[in-house]
Amino acid sequence: MAEQHVSRLIDTVAWVRIEDGRILCARPRGKDIFYIPGGKREGAETDLQTLLREIDEELTVALRPETVTHVGTYEAATHDSTDPGDGVVVRMSCYTAEYSGTLAASSEIEEVAWFTYADRALVPPVDRLLFDDLSAAGSLS
Repeated sequence: MAEQHVSRLIDTVAWVRIEDGRILCARPRGKDIFYIPGGKREGAETDLQTLLREIDEELTVALRPETVTHVGTYEAATHDSTDPGDGVVVRMSCYTAEYSGTLAASSEIEEVAWFTYADRALVPPVDRLLFDDLSAAGSLS
């Protein structure tokens, strides 16, 4: 396999929340695609700091830091790239965690949904890699 040129890396973290074989996804305001909840780090934030902040901002719940577990890191071209060879890559470090509070879309989230593997086409390429792993492990319906 040829080595891919990376001109820009978008470094993100994501919260993997699975219930009854379905994974939680969110569609930000103004976007037409769903994502695994999470986002980009700010400054020198750690993965944990970024994860806690982003999930609080997007879904109004508090993740319990002592339950955060890394489940995988994935890289793929961005979903909106006009040239897949342009080298813009998303790295998504994924974590599970328990939470407190009631899941609700914040002002920056238009819609939340619970997806099965059949909904894989509705998420970007990097999220699809996670869907594939979860399906292979029997975690995703």
